[in-house]
Amino acid sequence: MTFSFDKQIERRNTRAVKWDLVKALYGSEDVLPMWVADMDFEVPPAVKDALTERAKHGVFGYTFTDNALQDTITDWLEYKHDWKVKNTSIQYSPGVIATLYMAIQTFTDIGDKVLIQTPVYPPFYDIVKRHDRELVTNQLIVQENKYEIDFDDFESKLQQGVKAFILCNPHNPVGRVWTKAELEKIVALCKKYHVMIFADEIHADLVYQQHKHIPIAKIDEDMADQIITCMSPTKTFNLAGLQVSYWIVPDKEKRDALEKTFHKQGMHILNTMGITALDAAYNNGREWLDQLLDQLHTNIDYVDNAFANHPKVNVFHPEGTYLIWLDFRKLGLSQDELKEFLQKEAKVGLNDGASFGEEGIGFMRMNIACPLDIVKEGTTRIINALENVKKE
Repeated sequence: MTFSFDKQIERRNTRAVKWDLVKALYGSEDVLPMWVADMDFEVPPAVKDALTERAKHGVFGYTFTDNALQDTITDWLEYKHDWKVKNTSIQYSPGVIATLYMAIQTFTDIGDKVLIQTPVYPPFYDIVKRHDRELVTNQLIVQENKYEIDFDDFESKLQQGVKAFILCNPHNPVGRVWTKAELEKIVALCKKYHVMIFADEIHADLVYQQHKHIPIAKIDEDMADQIITCMSPTKTFNLAGLQVSYWIVPDKEKRDALEKTFHKQGMHILNTMGITALDAAYNNGREWLDQLLDQLHTNIDYVDNAFANHPKVNVFHPEGTYLIWLDFRKLGLSQDELKEFLQKEAKVGLNDGASFGEEGIGFMRMNIACPLDIVKEGTTRIINALENVKKE
């Protein structure tokens, strides 16, 4: 079956964060939103049908998860990531960030050091700071237009008594899919210094050819019990508003401890529609996802090629995710000037690079998970604005 990803769906007036908050965030209704990480594509038909049938039932009482749903997840993990996971290792959460919050509360104490790799998804900072933990950063470094891990700095930070490391893989916003060799180094060092790993792998399914996502918990069986793996179908199948995710912990003692924290916060029941969508997506969404990845790759290539002749804008080609990290530093603008330029001159709404940490100053993040015509429009707006700057 062939799926279409060129249909432009009107999302305004649906309380869509991406579209209905444009004026509030960017000051004008005519700004094209290419920011928050959801897609402008319809979900797979099987998901839409399943949700429609569930809605027709008309009763939305408390809903439980069962072995069949866990089988669906384990089948998906084996199919997509060659990862065999026991049903008993899986528990549920309304979202990956919620799980990371619970993990910090469960396995660290006030004042403990928690490491993140910057620039990185903004909530990582909140996870640490809002729990009164000490934030430690391992800045990613750029080599040959590609972000790499500074392992000397990584180890030196772990030596300072870090209790937990929050991994982002595939990495948001820089788009790296960490290789097996890189993951092996991370695991070896965390094992050496007795550091737990909280792995945000929400973009795991969105990886392009020549790259492969490897769950970090697969790297070393002896270390697997020290890893909390967070996954979800929400990025993969555009289900973020249904708030459904799961976490994987092989060790029963740690699993029970984390589950206890969830119950303390009253977070122990999933959204009925989220369960329905997860089940349908993982069971019937494989072909749709393959075609989605082809479309996203086309969109990314378009952005790459469009900016190829603009030396003042550098594109970091993502190995995974549908997010492109754009370097505007050669324009010589302050971050406020850059934001004003893109909002007022280009009329495009991107994510502010500075929100990913000080290493993101001079950068912006673009979401290309939309029909190619929208990608073309957004890119053309930026290029035209750059051309106007040259003429002045």
